[in-house]
Amino acid sequence: MPLVVDRNHVIDVYADAARRGWVVPTLCSENLTTTEAILSATKDYADSIGKRDIPITIAITNLYAHRSQTLNYTRTGSWEMGLRLFLADIEVLTSPGSPFEGLNVMVHLDHVQHDVDHELLNWDMKRFSSIMFDASSLPFDQNMKATAGFVEKHGRKIVIEGACDEIVDATGSEVSSLTTPERAEEYVSRTGADFIVANLGTEHRASAAELRYHGDIARQIKAKVGSRIVLHGCSSVSNDQIKNLFTDGVCKVNIWTTLERDSSPALLKDMVKNAAKVGGPAVSGKLLESGYLGPNADTTSRSHLDYFTTVYRQNITFNEMKRIVNTYLEMWYV
Repeated sequence: MPLVVDRNHVIDVYADAARRGWVVPTLCSENLTTTEAILSATKDYADSIGKRDIPITIAITNLYAHRSQTLNYTRTGSWEMGLRLFLADIEVLTSPGSPFEGLNVMVHLDHVQHDVDHELLNWDMKRFSSIMFDASSLPFDQNMKATAGFVEKHGRKIVIEGACDEIVDATGSEVSSLTTPERAEEYVSRTGADFIVANLGTEHRASAAELRYHGDIARQIKAKVGSRIVLHGCSSVSNDQIKNLFTDGVCKVNIWTTLERDSSPALLKDMVKNAAKVGGPAVSGKLLESGYLGPNADTTSRSHLDYFTTVYRQNITFNEMKRIVNTYLEMWYV
Protein backbone atom coordinates (compact mmCIF):
# COMPACT_ATOMS: atom_id res chain seq x y z
CA MET A 1 0.00 0.00 0.00
CA PRO A 2 1.15 3.61 -0.38
CA LEU A 3 3.17 5.18 2.40
CA VAL A 4 1.11 5.99 5.48
CA VAL A 5 1.50 9.76 5.83
CA ASP A 6 -2.01 11.09 6.42
CA ARG A 7 -2.34 12.08 10.08
CA ASN A 8 -5.62 10.26 10.63
CA HIS A 9 -4.26 7.12 8.97
CA VAL A 10 -1.14 7.23 11.17
CA ILE A 11 -3.30 7.60 14.27
CA ASP A 12 -5.38 4.63 13.11
CA VAL A 13 -2.23 2.51 12.65
CA TYR A 14 -1.15 3.24 16.22
CA ALA A 15 -4.66 2.59 17.52
CA ASP A 16 -4.68 -0.78 15.78
CA ALA A 17 -1.23 -1.58 17.17
CA ALA A 18 -2.50 -0.72 20.66
CA ARG A 19 -5.43 -3.09 20.26
CA ARG A 20 -2.98 -5.85 19.39
CA GLY A 21 -0.57 -4.92 22.21
CA TRP A 22 2.15 -3.96 19.73
CA VAL A 23 4.98 -1.43 20.11
CA VAL A 24 5.83 0.16 16.74
CA PRO A 25 9.58 0.10 15.97
CA THR A 26 11.02 3.25 14.40
CA LEU A 27 14.38 2.44 12.84
CA CYS A 28 16.70 5.17 11.64
CA SER A 29 18.63 4.85 8.38
CA GLU A 30 21.36 6.81 6.69
CA ASN A 31 21.84 4.61 3.60
CA LEU A 32 19.89 2.46 1.17
CA THR A 33 21.29 -0.81 2.58
CA THR A 34 19.85 -0.07 6.01
CA THR A 35 16.54 1.13 4.59
CA GLU A 36 16.08 -2.04 2.57
CA ALA A 37 17.23 -4.30 5.42
CA ILE A 38 14.51 -2.80 7.64
CA LEU A 39 11.84 -3.40 5.01
CA SER A 40 13.07 -6.87 4.10
CA ALA A 41 13.17 -8.04 7.71
CA THR A 42 9.67 -6.67 8.31
CA LYS A 43 8.25 -8.36 5.21
CA ASP A 44 9.82 -11.71 6.12
CA TYR A 45 8.45 -11.51 9.64
CA ALA A 46 5.01 -10.37 8.43
CA ASP A 47 4.89 -13.36 6.08
CA SER A 48 5.95 -15.72 8.87
CA ILE A 49 3.08 -14.65 11.15
CA GLY A 50 0.53 -14.29 8.37
CA LYS A 51 -0.03 -10.54 8.87
CA ARG A 52 1.23 -8.81 5.75
CA ASP A 53 0.30 -5.28 6.79
CA ILE A 54 2.27 -4.93 10.03
CA PRO A 55 3.49 -1.36 10.61
CA ILE A 56 7.10 -0.24 10.47
CA THR A 57 8.56 3.26 10.61
CA ILE A 58 11.80 4.33 8.93
CA ALA A 59 13.37 7.50 10.29
CA ILE A 60 16.21 9.91 9.68
CA THR A 61 17.76 12.79 11.61
CA ASN A 62 18.75 16.04 9.97
CA LEU A 63 21.13 18.52 11.61
CA TYR A 64 21.02 16.79 14.99
CA ALA A 65 24.44 17.37 16.58
CA HIS A 66 24.82 13.78 17.79
CA ARG A 67 24.21 12.31 14.31
CA SER A 68 23.29 14.21 11.14
CA GLN A 69 22.01 11.33 9.06
CA THR A 70 20.77 13.30 6.05
CA LEU A 71 24.36 14.51 5.59
CA ASN A 72 25.52 10.89 5.54
CA TYR A 73 22.96 9.72 2.97
CA THR A 74 24.95 11.41 0.20
CA ARG A 75 28.49 12.71 -0.28
CA THR A 76 27.22 16.06 -1.57
CA GLY A 77 27.33 17.66 1.87
CA SER A 78 23.73 18.78 1.40
CA TRP A 79 21.16 17.71 3.98
CA GLU A 80 18.39 18.53 1.53
CA MET A 81 19.85 16.27 -1.16
CA GLY A 82 20.26 13.49 1.41
CA LEU A 83 16.69 13.83 2.64
CA ARG A 84 15.32 13.82 -0.90
CA LEU A 85 17.23 10.63 -1.69
CA PHE A 86 16.06 9.01 1.56
CA LEU A 87 12.44 9.79 0.71
CA ALA A 88 12.85 8.70 -2.90
CA ASP A 89 14.31 5.33 -1.85
CA ILE A 90 11.39 4.64 0.46
CA GLU A 91 8.81 5.76 -2.08
CA VAL A 92 10.26 3.42 -4.72
CA LEU A 93 10.59 0.52 -2.29
CA THR A 94 6.93 0.82 -1.23
CA SER A 95 5.46 1.52 -4.67
CA PRO A 96 3.13 -0.89 -6.51
CA GLY A 97 5.04 -3.97 -7.65
CA SER A 98 7.56 -3.73 -4.83
CA PRO A 99 7.87 -6.76 -2.53
CA PHE A 100 7.21 -4.38 0.36
CA GLU A 101 4.03 -2.77 -0.96
CA GLY A 102 1.78 -4.61 1.51
CA LEU A 103 3.42 -3.23 4.65
CA ASN A 104 2.17 -0.21 6.60
CA VAL A 105 5.32 1.89 6.14
CA MET A 106 5.61 5.25 7.86
CA VAL A 107 8.33 7.90 7.54
CA HIS A 108 9.59 9.78 10.59
CA LEU A 109 11.80 12.85 10.99
CA ASP A 110 13.77 12.27 14.18
CA HIS A 111 15.28 14.88 16.49
CA VAL A 112 14.32 17.87 14.34
CA GLN A 113 16.01 20.75 16.13
CA HIS A 114 14.08 23.86 17.06
CA ASP A 115 16.90 26.16 15.92
CA VAL A 116 19.37 24.77 13.35
CA ASP A 117 16.67 22.95 11.37
CA HIS A 118 14.74 26.12 10.53
CA GLU A 119 15.07 25.53 6.76
CA LEU A 120 13.74 21.99 7.07
CA LEU A 121 10.86 23.24 9.22
CA ASN A 122 9.67 25.26 6.22
CA TRP A 123 9.36 22.10 4.10
CA ASP A 124 6.03 20.59 3.15
CA MET A 125 5.52 18.29 6.13
CA LYS A 126 2.85 16.21 4.40
CA ARG A 127 5.58 13.88 3.11
CA PHE A 128 6.18 12.61 6.65
CA SER A 129 4.10 10.44 8.94
CA SER A 130 5.45 11.98 12.14
CA ILE A 131 8.05 14.40 13.42
CA MET A 132 10.01 14.48 16.65
CA PHE A 133 10.28 18.18 17.46
CA ASP A 134 13.30 18.45 19.75
CA ALA A 135 13.56 21.59 21.90
CA SER A 136 14.93 19.66 24.87
CA SER A 137 18.14 21.71 24.91
CA LEU A 138 16.08 24.68 26.10
CA PRO A 139 14.99 25.27 29.70
CA PHE A 140 11.80 23.31 30.40
CA ASP A 141 9.38 26.26 30.15
CA GLN A 142 10.93 27.40 26.87
CA ASN A 143 10.92 23.83 25.58
CA MET A 144 7.19 23.55 26.22
CA LYS A 145 6.50 26.96 24.67
CA ALA A 146 8.47 26.13 21.50
CA THR A 147 6.87 22.71 21.19
CA ALA A 148 3.38 24.11 21.73
CA GLY A 149 4.05 26.60 18.94
CA PHE A 150 5.11 23.81 16.59
CA VAL A 151 2.04 21.75 17.50
CA GLU A 152 -0.17 24.77 16.86
CA LYS A 153 1.34 25.22 13.40
CA HIS A 154 1.56 21.58 12.26
CA GLY A 155 -0.45 19.44 14.67
CA ARG A 156 -3.56 19.29 12.49
CA LYS A 157 -1.53 17.83 9.60
CA ILE A 158 1.05 15.53 11.16
CA VAL A 159 1.64 13.40 14.24
CA ILE A 160 4.09 15.17 16.56
CA GLU A 161 6.46 13.60 19.04
CA GLY A 162 7.77 16.04 21.63
CA ALA A 163 10.98 15.77 23.66
CA CYS A 164 10.14 16.29 27.31
CA ASP A 165 13.74 15.65 28.32
CA GLU A 166 17.01 15.12 26.48
CA ILE A 167 18.27 11.54 26.14
CA VAL A 168 22.00 12.01 26.58
CA ASP A 169 24.76 10.76 24.29
CA ALA A 170 27.06 8.36 26.13
CA THR A 171 30.08 9.66 24.21
CA GLY A 172 29.69 13.12 25.75
CA SER A 173 29.74 14.56 29.25
CA GLU A 174 26.04 15.44 29.51
CA VAL A 175 24.01 14.26 32.46
CA SER A 176 20.25 14.48 32.65
CA SER A 177 17.64 13.47 35.17
CA LEU A 178 14.95 10.87 34.68
CA THR A 179 11.56 12.23 33.66
CA THR A 180 9.11 12.43 36.52
CA PRO A 181 5.40 11.60 36.05
CA GLU A 182 4.48 15.15 37.09
CA ARG A 183 6.85 16.69 34.55
CA ALA A 184 5.52 14.41 31.82
CA GLU A 185 1.94 15.34 32.65
CA GLU A 186 2.70 19.05 32.55
CA TYR A 187 4.57 18.68 29.26
CA VAL A 188 1.71 16.87 27.52
CA SER A 189 -0.87 19.27 28.92
CA ARG A 190 0.96 22.40 27.88
CA THR A 191 2.28 21.29 24.48
CA GLY A 192 -0.49 19.12 23.03
CA ALA A 193 2.08 16.73 21.54
CA ASP A 194 0.73 13.36 20.42
CA PHE A 195 3.69 11.39 21.80
CA ILE A 196 6.20 12.19 24.51
CA VAL A 197 9.89 11.25 24.63
CA ALA A 198 10.75 10.66 28.26
CA ASN A 199 14.15 9.99 29.81
CA LEU A 200 13.78 6.50 31.28
CA GLY A 201 17.44 5.67 31.88
CA THR A 202 18.64 4.80 28.39
CA GLU A 203 21.30 6.65 26.42
CA HIS A 204 22.20 7.29 22.81
CA ARG A 205 25.20 5.36 21.53
CA ALA A 206 25.84 3.59 24.82
CA SER A 207 26.55 -0.02 25.62
CA ALA A 208 26.97 -0.13 29.37
CA ALA A 209 26.04 -2.94 31.72
CA GLU A 210 25.06 -0.51 34.47
CA LEU A 211 22.38 1.24 32.42
CA ARG A 212 18.82 0.32 33.28
CA TYR A 213 15.51 1.04 31.62
CA HIS A 214 13.11 2.27 34.33
CA GLY A 215 9.84 0.57 33.50
CA ASP A 216 8.44 1.50 36.89
CA ILE A 217 8.71 5.20 36.02
CA ALA A 218 7.22 4.55 32.58
CA ARG A 219 4.18 2.96 34.19
CA GLN A 220 3.77 5.95 36.51
CA ILE A 221 3.93 8.27 33.49
CA LYS A 222 1.40 6.07 31.68
CA ALA A 223 -0.99 6.55 34.60
CA LYS A 224 -0.75 10.32 34.05
CA VAL A 225 -0.75 10.67 30.26
CA GLY A 226 -1.76 7.30 28.79
CA SER A 227 0.10 5.04 26.38
CA ARG A 228 1.90 7.73 24.41
CA ILE A 229 5.50 7.24 25.56
CA VAL A 230 8.36 7.00 23.04
CA LEU A 231 11.59 5.31 24.12
CA HIS A 232 14.89 6.49 22.67
CA GLY A 233 18.32 4.98 23.25
CA CYS A 234 17.19 1.39 23.69
CA SER A 235 20.38 0.15 21.98
CA SER A 236 22.03 0.92 25.31
CA VAL A 237 20.16 -1.78 27.24
CA SER A 238 19.68 -5.50 26.74
CA ASN A 239 16.58 -6.77 24.99
CA ASP A 240 15.39 -8.62 28.08
CA GLN A 241 14.84 -5.21 29.74
CA ILE A 242 12.52 -3.98 26.99
CA LYS A 243 10.39 -7.01 26.18
CA ASN A 244 7.22 -5.73 27.82
CA LEU A 245 7.21 -2.10 26.78
CA PHE A 246 3.57 -2.02 25.75
CA THR A 247 2.37 -2.67 29.30
CA ASP A 248 4.60 0.20 30.43
CA GLY A 249 2.78 2.68 28.18
CA VAL A 250 5.43 2.76 25.44
CA CYS A 251 3.82 2.86 21.98
CA LYS A 252 6.89 3.60 19.86
CA VAL A 253 10.64 2.91 20.08
CA ASN A 254 13.33 4.73 18.10
CA ILE A 255 16.36 2.58 17.20
CA TRP A 256 19.59 3.13 15.27
CA THR A 257 22.90 2.46 17.04
CA THR A 258 22.48 -1.30 17.31
CA LEU A 259 21.96 -1.64 13.55
CA GLU A 260 25.40 -0.24 12.77
CA ARG A 261 27.27 -1.26 15.92
CA ASP A 262 26.19 -4.89 15.91
CA SER A 263 26.46 -5.53 12.17
CA SER A 264 30.04 -4.24 11.85
CA PRO A 265 31.67 -7.22 13.64
CA ALA A 266 30.23 -9.65 11.08
CA LEU A 267 31.77 -7.63 8.27
CA LEU A 268 35.11 -7.38 10.07
CA LYS A 269 35.19 -11.12 10.75
CA ASP A 270 34.50 -12.07 7.14
CA MET A 271 37.00 -9.60 5.71
CA VAL A 272 39.75 -10.75 8.07
CA LYS A 273 39.00 -14.40 7.35
CA ASN A 274 39.17 -13.76 3.58
CA ALA A 275 41.84 -11.06 3.66
CA ALA A 276 43.68 -12.12 0.50
CA LYS A 277 40.49 -12.41 -1.53
CA VAL A 278 39.52 -8.90 -0.36
CA GLY A 279 42.86 -7.09 -0.70
CA GLY A 280 45.14 -9.44 -2.56
CA PRO A 281 48.09 -11.53 -1.25
CA ALA A 282 50.56 -8.62 -1.22
CA VAL A 283 48.47 -6.46 1.09
CA SER A 284 47.31 -9.31 3.31
CA GLY A 285 50.86 -10.66 3.50
CA LYS A 286 52.13 -7.32 4.79
CA LEU A 287 49.33 -7.21 7.35
CA LEU A 288 50.34 -10.68 8.50
CA GLU A 289 53.99 -9.64 8.80
CA SER A 290 52.95 -6.54 10.76
CA GLY A 291 50.96 -8.63 13.23
CA TYR A 292 47.58 -7.22 12.21
CA LEU A 293 46.48 -10.61 10.87
CA GLY A 294 46.85 -14.03 12.46
CA PRO A 295 47.93 -17.32 10.87
CA ASN A 296 44.34 -18.46 10.28
CA ALA A 297 43.57 -15.57 7.94
CA ASP A 298 43.76 -16.29 4.22
CA THR A 299 46.80 -14.34 3.04
CA THR A 300 47.75 -16.32 -0.06
CA SER A 301 44.70 -16.49 -2.34
CA ARG A 302 44.29 -14.25 -5.33
CA SER A 303 41.94 -11.32 -4.96
CA HIS A 304 38.47 -12.20 -6.16
CA LEU A 305 35.70 -10.03 -7.54
CA ASP A 306 33.14 -11.60 -5.22
CA TYR A 307 35.06 -10.24 -2.20
CA PHE A 308 36.23 -6.72 -3.05
CA THR A 309 33.02 -5.17 -4.34
CA THR A 310 30.67 -2.90 -2.47
CA VAL A 311 27.98 -5.55 -2.95
CA TYR A 312 30.06 -8.06 -0.94
CA ARG A 313 30.31 -5.68 2.01
CA GLN A 314 26.68 -4.59 1.76
CA ASN A 315 25.38 -8.17 1.67
CA ILE A 316 27.01 -9.02 4.99
CA THR A 317 25.78 -5.83 6.63
CA PHE A 318 22.32 -6.23 5.10
CA ASN A 319 21.85 -9.75 6.45
CA GLU A 320 23.10 -8.83 9.93
CA MET A 321 20.82 -5.80 10.05
CA LYS A 322 17.87 -7.98 9.06
CA ARG A 323 18.68 -10.33 11.92
CA ILE A 324 18.83 -7.42 14.38
CA VAL A 325 15.55 -5.91 13.19
CA ASN A 326 13.91 -9.31 13.48
CA THR A 327 14.80 -9.53 17.18
CA TYR A 328 12.70 -6.40 17.83
CA LEU A 329 9.81 -7.59 15.69
CA GLU A 330 9.74 -10.90 17.56
CA MET A 331 9.59 -9.04 20.88
CA TRP A 332 6.91 -6.50 20.07
CA TYR A 333 4.74 -8.11 17.36
CA VAL A 334 3.38 -11.24 19.03
